[in-house]
Amino acid sequence: MKFTKMQGCGNDYIYINGFEEHILQEDKPELVRRISDRHFGIGGDGAIFINPSEEADFEMEMYNADGSRAEMCGNGIRCVGKYVYDSGMTDRTDISVISCGKIKYLQLFLKDGKVDTVKVDMGAPILAAEEIPVTPLPGREGQRIVGEPITVQGREYKMTCVSMGNPHAVVFLDDVEHLDLEKLGPYFETHERFPKKINTEFVRVIDRHTVQMRVWERGTGETLACGTGCCATAVACILNGLTDHTVTVKLLGGEIEIAWDGADGPVYMTGPAVSVFAGEFPA
Repeated sequence: MKFTKMQGCGNDYIYINGFEEHILQEDKPELVRRISDRHFGIGGDGAIFINPSEEADFEMEMYNADGSRAEMCGNGIRCVGKYVYDSGMTDRTDISVISCGKIKYLQLFLKDGKVDTVKVDMGAPILAAEEIPVTPLPGREGQRIVGEPITVQGREYKMTCVSMGNPHAVVFLDDVEHLDLEKLGPYFETHERFPKKINTEFVRVIDRHTVQMRVWERGTGETLACGTGCCATAVACILNGLTDHTVTVKLLGGEIEIAWDGADGPVYMTGPAVSVFAGEFPA
C-alpha cells in the first residue's frame, strides 16, 4: 500500500489515495491503528483516505489513531488540498472536499508550483448544545454553552462548546504551558456531558489578536495542532468578548490564523500544509 506522510503545524496524518488503493471498509480501523503506531508503524495522529466523490471534488475519509472515525480535521483537510494538487489530481486552486456529508471549500496558495498554504471555508460554527453534542444543564435545552461551569476531577472549569463538524470544549486558563494534559485530557474526553466524547482546547489569551492553545483530541491524545480546535477556540474567544474577529492561534507545532465575523457567517482557517515523505507499507 502506497502512502504519503503529511503534516499541518505538526498535526500529522498518513494519506492514502483511495482512487488507487482499495482497502475493505471493515479492515480500515485495524489498518489505521497499525500504521499510526509511532514505534511499529509509520507514525501519525491518524490516517486519511482521499476518495472519489459525487457531491464534491474529493472525499476526505478520516480516522483517529485509535481507529475511530472522525467527522472533520482542519489540518488534515488542508493537506488533502496539497496532496491532490501536487500529485496532479487537479489543476485548480479552488476545490471542494466532503467529509461525513459536509462540504468544505479550499483555496490553495502556491509557492514554486507547489501548495504552500491553504485557506478553508469551514462553515458556520454549530452552537446549540444538543447539536454539538453536549448534554445541557436542566432548563438550558437548546441554548449555547458559553462560559458554563463543568467539574472535572474535583475542580470547576468554565467551558464554551462549539462544533466545527466535530465537538469541542474550550477552556480558558492563565497558564497552559505547565498544564498536565496527559492526566487531565482523558477526564474531559470521557466526561458524562459529552455523549460522543470531546476534543478539549486549553487556551491562554495573550492579547486581542493572539492566543496560545494546547489540545487534547479524542481518540488520539495531545497533538501539536488541531485545525478545527483553532476554529472553535477563535469562536469561543469572540463569544466571550476576549479577542477581535481575526485571531492567530499559537500551537506547539506552529500558528494558524482564524477569522469569524461573530454572526452567522463561516469560519475561515488559513495555515500551512507540508509533505514529509512517501513510501509503501504492507497492508
